[in-house]
Amino acid sequence: MATDEEIARFGAVLGELHRLLRRRTVARAAREPLPEAQVEVLLLVRAAPGISGKEVARRLGTAPNTVSTLVRDLADAGLLARERDPADRRVVRLHVTEAARRRMADYEVHRAALLTESLAEVDPAARSAVLAAAPHLDALLTALRNRP
Repeated sequence: MATDEEIARFGAVLGELHRLLRRRTVARAAREPLPEAQVEVLLLVRAAPGISGKEVARRLGTAPNTVSTLVRDLADAGLLARERDPADRRVVRLHVTEAARRRMADYEVHRAALLTESLAEVDPAARSAVLAAAPHLDALLTALRNRP
């Protein structure tokens, strides 16, 4: 079993890797970054087209009024489309727009290039180990998502 120190280091490295990768990718894409909360909403809606605002709030563990503000801002920016559920007009269904799809795809291209270049600077054995860890990190992600 891992020690508390190893777990703390792992968490710190993952956090810093995420922050640095996001900042450098946004800079490389030469565009204004979206707030992290908006990115989370877009990623969730892309993964679950037609999801309701209420369900977004539940999955992200956020207050519904916070999600309403995020959705409004994303819709105003042309990145999110809202439509009334025909079965229940009180429910709003969310979809990413084509502009959001293009923006997300562009971001992913820049992120992949940055990772490719950075991994090329790492020792081949370490590079292989990092890439081989992806399925295990995905399993960790699933475990975290399934926790209350």
